[in-house]
Amino acid sequence: MSVLSVPRQFAGLLLWLLLTLVAAALGAWASIEAGSFYLQLERPAWAPPGSVFSPVWTTLFVLMAIAAWLVWRTNGVAGARVALSLYFVQLVFNVLWSWLFFGWHLGGWAFAEVLLLWGLILATLVAFWHTSHLAGVLLVPYLLWVGFAVILNYTVWQLNPALL
Repeated sequence: MSVLSVPRQFAGLLLWLLLTLVAAALGAWASIEAGSFYLQLERPAWAPPGSVFSPVWTTLFVLMAIAAWLVWRTNGVAGARVALSLYFVQLVFNVLWSWLFFGWHLGGWAFAEVLLLWGLILATLVAFWHTSHLAGVLLVPYLLWVGFAVILNYTVWQLNPALL
């Protein structure tokens, strides 16, 4: 474990939060019309209302950033290259899903991509766990939510072949 000063740890936390929230903003950019588009879609009775997504995703992104920070703080970038590379890759796929589903209305592609995203999150969680159990635990809600999103994406895509 590297020993970092408190100011450096705090700066690192801010950088991980910034990086993760930039990814969130890029996904949100694709989702500007998501609210009205989501209301047009036929959804299963168990689908959450649109108002649930923003607070859930905000919470998940903060937890993700803290998890990445814990891994970085423990081993640095060089010592956690695989884990942090997986983190970056899954962030890219997280953003891509928003564009596929909400930006470009490609339900089938979004479904295939969210399956891949779920696998990347699982791989990231396992890699984080090896460095910091807490970092791995912090990714569990994200893994569960995206697992739910896989099912919801598939169901909504099947219910809306003309729109997706």
